[in-house]
Amino acid sequence: MTAETRDPIEGTPLIKPSTTDHALYDAVVDACRTVYDPEIPVNIFDLGLIYTIDISAENAVHIIMTLTAPGCPVAGEMPDWVRDAVEMVPGVQAAMVEMTFDPQWGMDMMSDEARLELGFM
Repeated sequence: MTAETRDPIEGTPLIKPSTTDHALYDAVVDACRTVYDPEIPVNIFDLGLIYTIDISAENAVHIIMTLTAPGCPVAGEMPDWVRDAVEMVPGVQAAMVEMTFDPQWGMDMMSDEARLELGFM
């Protein structure tokens, strides 16, 4: 996600910023792009389901993600798919994936590529 969503009252981010300056960030993003929602032909990163990629100095990755809907049939499996993909990145020591529904996912979180692929552009 390129833009932060902010709480209009307090002005604080609702989505923690990612550690985009870490050397492993691009490889972790690429790993996330290998995971697809089985019902949507677009990877979960471009769908905007990955809210935060936080990488520690020890190369442990903490991902905060959501789903398009809380009742998604793969809700119990998708975090494991993401963790498994990220842990395969050379240099990553461990990965933890946390699920959230705050803020709720919206179609405005998709990348332009995802919107084009899905026919929204």
